[in-house]
Amino acid sequence: MKILTKDAGLYCDHGGKVTIEFGQGFVTVEGAPILIEPDPVAKPIKNCPYAGVGVVPCNLTLPVLTGYSDLLRIDGRRVCRKDVMGLTNGSPPPGTFRYTVKDPGQHFVSEAGS
Repeated sequence: MKILTKDAGLYCDHGGKVTIEFGQGFVTVEGAPILIEPDPVAKPIKNCPYAGVGVVPCNLTLPVLTGYSDLLRIDGRRVCRKDVMGLTNGSPPPGTFRYTVKDPGQHFVSEAGS
Protein backbone atom coordinates (compact mmCIF):
# COMPACT_ATOMS: atom_id res chain seq x y z
CA MET A 1 0.00 0.00 0.00
CA LYS A 2 1.48 3.36 -1.02
CA ILE A 3 2.33 5.94 1.67
CA LEU A 4 0.74 9.43 1.44
CA THR A 5 2.71 12.65 1.09
CA LYS A 6 1.64 16.28 1.27
CA ASP A 7 1.05 16.06 -2.50
CA ALA A 8 -1.69 13.44 -2.03
CA GLY A 9 -5.11 14.03 -3.57
CA LEU A 10 -7.92 13.43 -1.07
CA TYR A 11 -11.50 14.16 -2.17
CA CYS A 12 -15.01 13.97 -0.77
CA ASP A 13 -17.59 11.71 -2.44
CA HIS A 14 -18.75 14.68 -4.55
CA GLY A 15 -15.29 15.71 -5.79
CA GLY A 16 -14.41 18.49 -3.32
CA LYS A 17 -10.66 18.61 -2.64
CA VAL A 18 -9.26 18.24 0.88
CA THR A 19 -6.66 20.88 1.76
CA ILE A 20 -3.56 18.99 2.87
CA GLU A 21 -1.53 20.19 5.84
CA PHE A 22 1.20 18.12 7.40
CA GLY A 23 2.49 17.65 10.92
CA GLN A 24 6.08 16.60 10.27
CA GLY A 25 8.71 17.57 7.73
CA PHE A 26 11.78 15.53 8.55
CA VAL A 27 10.77 12.31 6.71
CA THR A 28 10.08 12.89 3.03
CA VAL A 29 9.66 11.15 -0.32
CA GLU A 30 11.20 13.16 -3.17
CA GLY A 31 11.16 16.22 -0.90
CA ALA A 32 7.46 15.89 0.03
CA PRO A 33 6.70 15.27 3.73
CA ILE A 34 4.95 11.98 4.56
CA LEU A 35 1.51 12.39 6.13
CA ILE A 36 1.03 11.04 9.63
CA GLU A 37 -1.77 10.68 12.14
CA PRO A 38 -3.85 12.98 12.44
CA ASP A 39 -2.88 15.00 9.32
CA PRO A 40 -6.11 14.25 7.35
CA VAL A 41 -8.42 15.17 10.25
CA ALA A 42 -10.27 18.50 10.59
CA LYS A 43 -9.05 19.77 7.22
CA PRO A 44 -11.03 22.08 4.94
CA ILE A 45 -12.66 20.66 1.82
CA LYS A 46 -12.87 23.10 -1.08
CA ASN A 47 -15.34 23.21 -3.96
CA CYS A 48 -17.72 20.45 -2.90
CA PRO A 49 -20.56 20.78 -5.42
CA TYR A 50 -23.13 19.11 -3.14
CA ALA A 51 -25.76 21.83 -2.67
CA GLY A 52 -29.46 22.38 -2.22
CA VAL A 53 -32.10 23.47 0.21
CA GLY A 54 -31.37 22.06 3.68
CA VAL A 55 -28.07 20.61 2.47
CA VAL A 56 -24.61 21.30 3.89
CA PRO A 57 -21.77 20.67 1.41
CA CYS A 58 -18.70 18.79 2.58
CA ASN A 59 -16.37 21.45 3.96
CA LEU A 60 -14.48 19.65 6.74
CA THR A 61 -12.97 16.20 7.26
CA LEU A 62 -13.90 14.16 10.32
CA PRO A 63 -11.68 11.48 11.95
CA VAL A 64 -9.98 8.83 9.82
CA LEU A 65 -11.77 5.45 9.96
CA THR A 66 -9.22 3.36 8.05
CA GLY A 67 -5.81 3.82 6.46
CA TYR A 68 -3.29 4.39 9.23
CA SER A 69 -0.33 2.01 9.15
CA ASP A 70 0.02 -0.52 11.96
CA LEU A 71 3.68 -1.03 10.99
CA LEU A 72 5.15 2.39 10.23
CA ARG A 73 5.38 5.36 12.59
CA ILE A 74 7.12 8.70 12.52
CA ASP A 75 7.71 10.37 15.88
CA GLY A 76 5.30 7.83 17.42
CA ARG A 77 2.43 8.64 15.02
CA ARG A 78 1.06 6.20 12.46
CA VAL A 79 1.85 6.88 8.79
CA CYS A 80 -1.06 7.47 6.38
CA ARG A 81 -1.57 4.92 3.59
CA LYS A 82 -3.42 5.15 0.28
CA ASP A 83 -6.48 3.52 1.85
CA VAL A 84 -7.11 6.47 4.20
CA MET A 85 -10.86 6.99 4.47
CA GLY A 86 -12.99 9.04 6.79
CA LEU A 87 -16.27 10.91 6.85
CA THR A 88 -17.08 14.57 6.19
CA ASN A 89 -19.42 17.06 7.82
CA GLY A 90 -21.61 17.19 4.69
CA SER A 91 -25.26 16.57 5.44
CA PRO A 92 -27.98 15.63 5.95
CA PRO A 93 -26.95 14.09 8.34
CA PRO A 94 -23.26 14.82 9.10
CA GLY A 95 -21.09 11.74 8.72
CA THR A 96 -22.95 10.43 5.67
CA PHE A 97 -20.30 11.19 3.03
CA ARG A 98 -16.70 10.01 2.81
CA TYR A 99 -13.34 11.41 1.84
CA THR A 100 -10.88 9.06 0.15
CA VAL A 101 -7.51 9.11 -1.61
CA LYS A 102 -7.39 9.43 -5.41
CA ASP A 103 -3.60 9.90 -5.60
CA PRO A 104 -1.03 9.12 -2.87
CA GLY A 105 1.25 11.96 -4.00
CA GLN A 106 4.12 9.58 -4.78
CA HIS A 107 4.57 6.20 -6.45
CA PHE A 108 7.79 4.85 -4.95
CA VAL A 109 7.32 4.04 -1.26
CA SER A 110 4.94 1.33 -0.08
CA GLU A 111 4.31 -0.27 3.27
CA ALA A 112 5.87 -3.75 3.24
CA GLY A 113 3.44 -6.60 2.89
CA SER A 114 0.63 -4.51 1.51
